[in-house]
Amino acid sequence: MRLRIFHRRSEPSVSRTRTGAAWVGIALFSVVLLLLLIFILENGHQVDVTYFGFHGHVPLGIALLLAAVFGVLLIAIPGTARILQLRRAATFSSLEEGSTTAAPREPTDETSEIDSGKAGPPSLP
Repeated sequence: MRLRIFHRRSEPSVSRTRTGAAWVGIALFSVVLLLLLIFILENGHQVDVTYFGFHGHVPLGIALLLAAVFGVLLIAIPGTARILQLRRAATFSSLEEGSTTAAPREPTDETSEIDSGKAGPPSLP
């Protein structure tokens, strides 16, 4: 069995930038949009949709896409409200803790020995 050792190239590495990340994001987003467009075009059959007394004829692809979007909103809206609630609670608790903190204590002989590294083991009473 031969052991292979991989050497790093001596070329300088290029750091990642926001522009590069945005480019990758836009490329992935355009692929997703293309797949959605293909989905909608392949499912163009008209279906009857009834919702709270409203009746209409919509292509199947659009109806399924709208159902998925409403499902995401059904989860995202309460989730966002909960995140905001937790942030507000964390802000209030940090404000309360900040106002009740005591002033820093003056160092004693024991703490100065500990800081200097000369302190021995703790003594028992």
